Amino acid sequence: MKTAMFGGSFDPIHNGHVSLAKAFVETLGLERVLIIPTFYPPHKQKKTAVTSEQRLEMCRLAFEGEELFEVSDIEIRREGKSYTYMTLEELSELYPDDELYLITGADMFMTIDEWKNPEIIFSHAVICGVPRDDDDISDLREKAKKLSAMGARTEILDPGIMTVSSTEIRRRVSDGESISGLVPPLVEDYIIENGLYAD
Repeated sequence: MKTAMFGGSFDPIHNGHVSLAKAFVETLGLERVLIIPTFYPPHKQKKTAVTSEQRLEMCRLAFEGEELFEVSDIEIRREGKSYTYMTLEELSELYPDDELYLITGADMFMTIDEWKNPEIIFSHAVICGVPRDDDDISDLREKAKKLSAMGARTEILDPGIMTVSSTEIRRRVSDGESISGLVPPLVEDYIIENGLYAD
């Protein structure tokens, strides 16, 4: 089975994240995508920040009814600092017969060889990157060649994915502006009902 890991802070998860995950499902024929929010240490959370559990719930709401997508609390349960290589090692044990993929945005793809133990990441998963726009794709393809020389297997998705910023969504909520169309409707309802990101 082709299983992908899609990690991030998801603070909040938005339509760009959802579009990206679905585009990789379609392009690569993925059979399972694990949405994995990172753990936030409670002492590092700002007064207005949401909890790890709330980010986890927003991820669940974003993919409600989508059979191929599973939201995992593997990094939240681990607590402490979670490195991608650690999560991939754990996923390899959980799904020993699966081919693993790691979904990343452009910035993450361009710096992945600087992450903790990149060689372990490369040994466990195909690294999937997506450019923000046409300008990025040549940079990503060049980086993919360098990563291949380091032993990585890579996949680059053509641009065209909806670009949304979690920072912009948080700002809009804080300023009382609408986020309709930027996040899934159930996520928007959850943010409003729980007063998230509001000053």
